[in-house]
Amino acid sequence: MVSVVELLNKDGFLRSLFKSIPCGVFIVDKDNRVQAVNRALEQIIGFNQAGMIGLRGGEILNCLNASKDPRGCGYSTECNSCVVRRTAIDAIKGARVYKNRARLQLDRDGQVLDMQILVSAAPFDHDGERYAAVIIEDITELSGLRRRLNEEHSFAGIIGNDNEMKELFQTIEEVADVKIPILIQGESGTGKELVASAIHNKGPRAQKPFVPVNCAALPEGLIESELFGHVKGAFTGAVKDKRGRFDLADKGTLFLDEVADLPRPLQAKLLRVLQEGSFERVGDEKTHKVDVRIISATNRDLKRAMEKDEFREDLYYRLNVIPIHIPPLRKRKNDVPLLVEAFLGKAAEDGQAVCGISKEALSVMTEYSWPGNIRELQSAIRFAIVKSRGQDIRTEHLPMELQNTANSFASRGPARKLSPDAVRDALAQTGGNKAKAARLLNVGRATLYRFLAELKSVS
Repeated sequence: MVSVVELLNKDGFLRSLFKSIPCGVFIVDKDNRVQAVNRALEQIIGFNQAGMIGLRGGEILNCLNASKDPRGCGYSTECNSCVVRRTAIDAIKGARVYKNRARLQLDRDGQVLDMQILVSAAPFDHDGERYAAVIIEDITELSGLRRRLNEEHSFAGIIGNDNEMKELFQTIEEVADVKIPILIQGESGTGKELVASAIHNKGPRAQKPFVPVNCAALPEGLIESELFGHVKGAFTGAVKDKRGRFDLADKGTLFLDEVADLPRPLQAKLLRVLQEGSFERVGDEKTHKVDVRIISATNRDLKRAMEKDEFREDLYYRLNVIPIHIPPLRKRKNDVPLLVEAFLGKAAEDGQAVCGISKEALSVMTEYSWPGNIRELQSAIRFAIVKSRGQDIRTEHLPMELQNTANSFASRGPARKLSPDAVRDALAQTGGNKAKAARLLNVGRATLYRFLAELKSVS
C-alpha cells in the first residue's frame, strides 16, 4: 500500500499542486492522524512536515486545548466544540462541509496567539481508506481590518456613515453633559434605546444606573407602581414595599420608551416629577426626591396625539426640550453594507458558522425598503446565516420578503432612467467600478447590475 505522503512525493504533478496551494492544507485519516501537510501550513504554524506525520490536527497547530489532556488532541472538554476537529470528522464521514469560521488559540513559544480562520474539508478515498483534506485560511488580519472599519464608521456602538448619522453623533456629544430632557423620535427598530444609552454613557452619569422602561409593554394598572413604587398593602398583591424605576435611576438616567402610550393620569404625575423632582409611592403619603435625567422616545407623532387630546401639551414641551430624530434605514441605504458586516462579525464572535455575503445578495439588501429598520435587518442576517449553513450568503438564503423584492425588480426590465450610453460613460469615469458608477448614476447597485445583465441578454 502506497501511503499518502509517498503518493504525493512520487507524483511530480500532485506534489507541485499540493505545495503550491496558497491556503494551509493537511490531510488526516479516519483517526484524525495527519498524513501530509503543505508548504503554506508549514509557514503558518512554523513546523516542517517531517515532525507532524502521525500527530492529530490540534497537535500540529499547537492548539492550547490539545495540551489540556495528557492523551492529546480530541480528549479535553473543549475539543468537543472544536470547529477544525468537527469539520475533519464530518468530511471523513462523507458529509458536505462548507467553510466554517473559527477562532483558535495557539501556543507560539509560550505566547498565546489568537487566530481567526476559515476551515473547510473535502473527503477522498485512497487504497480503500477514507481521508480528508482540511483547508485552513488565515483571516486574522482581514477580521482586524473589518473590525477597524466598523470602528471608524461607528460611534458609541451605533454604526453609520450617512450625513444624518454623523449629525446625530455630534448631537449626542453636545447633549451628553447636560441634564435637559431629550425626546428621541424615530420609527420602530431604528435604535432609539441605543441612542439613549449612548447619551448616558458619554455623560457624567455614565457610572450611575441607566434604567429603561417600555411604557407600551406595562399593563395600565401597574405602570404607576413600576414608575414610582408602592408600599405594602397599597393594593391586592402588594405584599411588601417596592422601589419604582425613578428610585432605581436616582443620580442616573431614566429612559421612557414609547412614552406616548402613558395613560393621561400618569402623564400628570410624570409632569410633576419633571417640574419638582418629587413623587409619592402608590399608597404612601411621604414625598420622595430624586435626581434623575429623563430621556424619552416614541415612534408616534406626539403633535398629532396632542391634537387628539391623547397627550398633554404641557408634558410634550417638558419632554421635547432637545428633540433628536433618527432617520429610517431606507433613507440611509449606504449604511446597509456596514450594518451587514457588523452583524456578520457579531455572529462569528458568538460562534456561528459565518462566511460572507455575495454582491447580489448585498445589493438586494441595499435596495430593500426595510420597514422594520435595523431590527428587521438584524433578523434577516440571522435567518440568512442559518439558511446558508456556513456558505457565502446568496439571494436564495434571504427571507422571502427580500427575495420577492429581488424578483419584482428583475421583472421590470431595464430602469427607464438608465441608457446604454449613460452607463458606458459612468463606467468609463469610474474605471469600471460598478458600485461607484451606480452612485454616479444615482441608482442602486442592484438596479445597475440588472440593467447590465438585461442589456447583455438582448445584445
